Amino acid sequence: MEFSLFAHMERLTADQPHDVLYQEFLDLCQMADEGGMRAVWTGEHHGMEFTIAPNPFITLTDVARHTKNLRLGTGTVVAPFWHPIKLAGEAAMTDLVTGGRLELGIARGAYSYEYERLHPGLDAWQAGQRLREIAPLLPKLWAGDCAHEGEFFQFPSTTASPKPLQPKGPPIWVAARDPNSHEFAVHNGFNVQVTPLWQGSAEIESLMQRFNAACASHTGPRPKVMLLHHTYVAADEDDAQEAATIFSRFYCYFGAWFQNKKPVSQGLIETLDESEIAGNAMMAPENMRRDLTMGTAQEVIDRLKRIEDLGYDEFSFWIDSGMTAERKHASLSRFIDEVMPAFS
Repeated sequence: MEFSLFAHMERLTADQPHDVLYQEFLDLCQMADEGGMRAVWTGEHHGMEFTIAPNPFITLTDVARHTKNLRLGTGTVVAPFWHPIKLAGEAAMTDLVTGGRLELGIARGAYSYEYERLHPGLDAWQAGQRLREIAPLLPKLWAGDCAHEGEFFQFPSTTASPKPLQPKGPPIWVAARDPNSHEFAVHNGFNVQVTPLWQGSAEIESLMQRFNAACASHTGPRPKVMLLHHTYVAADEDDAQEAATIFSRFYCYFGAWFQNKKPVSQGLIETLDESEIAGNAMMAPENMRRDLTMGTAQEVIDRLKRIEDLGYDEFSFWIDSGMTAERKHASLSRFIDEVMPAFS
């Protein structure tokens, strides 16, 4: 099993300078590169200081300048916000200028807050249908002279310009949860990204079962599957407990953004009061401690060995958490120095 880093700029209060946050993000990417991780993944989000990532292609192009070996993954671009010709061309250009290091993760999107602003009236079902129309067009546009008449897009013969540096174009990964999404990805020859979010072992096993079922129904080569999960390698149990409390707060805010019921000003969602956080039993610290990939180095190794045994090809260390840069740095350092060698 290989390892990667999943990271964004995350701004929780108005007093945090964006340039400082970006340098902290770059520092983590450089750690991942020097520590032997396979890839870094960063996504696409709009108008949200909670996850700052308006164009992952720009971010990854800059990361390429500060790293040597990392593969550079979009985790993920939001399909319904793109025209397929534009997406194919920008991905190809990014692959070219990064020396053929791009991997293209693509998803339907998750936040209705973003749908309302970039594509009013869009719902999750239609977003998924747009993803299913766009993703198979990308290799055809990279190959060239692709014409299309579909439900959402129609265009005459077109070739992505420039051509990507990788001969068949960047590997494509599709974010999948339900069985139909797994089947769509596998049957089109795409790799699969999955995340159980705050959920634990049962969901991790279920996601792999859905992937395996999709592979069993397909006669082509088996694609790769990556698990994205919040991770923290603690110095000791007290440190783990403190991290669990921070993750609890993070997921309470994640839920608030997802539900799209709180007012937002200057890209920051209304502050949750302590009673709201304490009253969210699902996101309680003890659940975070139990279900996330967190604990001492040996605990994390043991969890990851079980994940590897299930058949996952890659584990992505999701570091967004609302923690300080120092905490993130220390956890990632312990992961590289104490956890990864157990899988070398």
